[in-house]
Amino acid sequence: MSKNIVLKRGLDIPVSGCAELRVDKPMSPDLVAVRPGDVRGLLPRLLVKEGDRVLCGSPVIADKKNPDILLTAPVSGTVKEIVRGEKRKLLAVLIEADGKCEHVDFGTMNPAGMSAGEIKTAMLRSGLWPVLIQRPYGIVADPEASPKGIFVSAFHSAPLAADLEFTLGGEVEAIQKGVDALARIAPVHVSIDGALQSSAFEKLKGCQIHRFSGKHPAGNVGVQISHISPIFKGDTVWTVSLNGLAAIGRLFSCGRYDVSRKVAVTGPAASNPSYVEALPGTPVRCFSAHFRADDGQLRIVSGDLLSGTCVGQDGYLGWHDDQISVIREGTEKELLGWMRPFRIKQFSNDRSYFSWLMPGRRYDMDTNLHGGPRPFLMNDNYYAKVLPMDIYPVYLAKACLAGDIEKMEQFGIYEVLPEDLALCEFTDPSKNYIQDIIAKGIDLMLKEMA
Repeated sequence: MSKNIVLKRGLDIPVSGCAELRVDKPMSPDLVAVRPGDVRGLLPRLLVKEGDRVLCGSPVIADKKNPDILLTAPVSGTVKEIVRGEKRKLLAVLIEADGKCEHVDFGTMNPAGMSAGEIKTAMLRSGLWPVLIQRPYGIVADPEASPKGIFVSAFHSAPLAADLEFTLGGEVEAIQKGVDALARIAPVHVSIDGALQSSAFEKLKGCQIHRFSGKHPAGNVGVQISHISPIFKGDTVWTVSLNGLAAIGRLFSCGRYDVSRKVAVTGPAASNPSYVEALPGTPVRCFSAHFRADDGQLRIVSGDLLSGTCVGQDGYLGWHDDQISVIREGTEKELLGWMRPFRIKQFSNDRSYFSWLMPGRRYDMDTNLHGGPRPFLMNDNYYAKVLPMDIYPVYLAKACLAGDIEKMEQFGIYEVLPEDLALCEFTDPSKNYIQDIIAKGIDLMLKEMA
């Protein structure tokens, strides 16, 4: 029986550029990047050299701390270039696709007859293990850990996010196989959109179904965990995206490493917002039919506009992402700024402008902050209005700034990732980069608590 949870706090940002529910022709990129930086907590060790031939599923990068954790090639082809940064830091392995899509055959498997150890071995060997994220801290899951649960969000609520009912509604069989596999490791919790009368994922078996209703961040798995089974000191939970769960199911059903997904190309500056079939590591330039590639005033984000990564036109689709967001850089300055009362083309959550009289309007937003950073407001309730979690966001941010580990623990560092406080950053009149502050706090916890 599903559990219904209604969230009363949050905010749906009315930004324009939602993707139409149609899929353009699949992409066949000539070059795909495998980037270890997409997997937090991975210390990369290179397994290939330039000129090596790889198949889809061939090991490319291993974790120095745990060599069993692999990143594998999403396409078959030849290793064209090893990209390094400062101090020879490994940034990416570029694979030139041959168009044949030849796979390593891992063999079909029946999760029902396998032990937890065998499930882990199959996922590690295929390179699918990094789809599992461990909380606290949002790092790649430790195969030796024993999580109290594995959590899946079966819907997105972020601005312009991909509609998972559309992109994965036809892959329920593969998703069920993924649930069967992970359920051998720990109890699986799947959260679906309570606003829908029926969901393609509500009949999944072998897991506990939860229904969440409310505004963003209702679709964030961190918010869902806080209402289902809060994380305390010493607890470990794993999360996996619905795309990752489908990829696990395809591995056990077909014996292949297949991380292809439908990607939503969205945003106010997108000229053709729709869906395309693509692979993680696909160059952003391959999506250029959906925006003006010659426009130098665009910010291109892998992920959603609140918590995605700015990759630019020379970047790549992130490992965990199923969305490309395109927005204009806000470089213009307004006469009188916030003192102008009739700014009907500007959105304001606290009704500072008369735009609130048009509740159904979508706004052509840009990146302009309309101000610079200044001291935090002392009233924590201002931020709590958009955060349906039992934490104090301002006090947590200040503890991170001070590097006070005891206070960080007290105010909820174990429960959150930066994305969970993205709305606090958006509504913050002090223009503080709250997500960066939380990320640095998590880095400090990893360093000091290791």
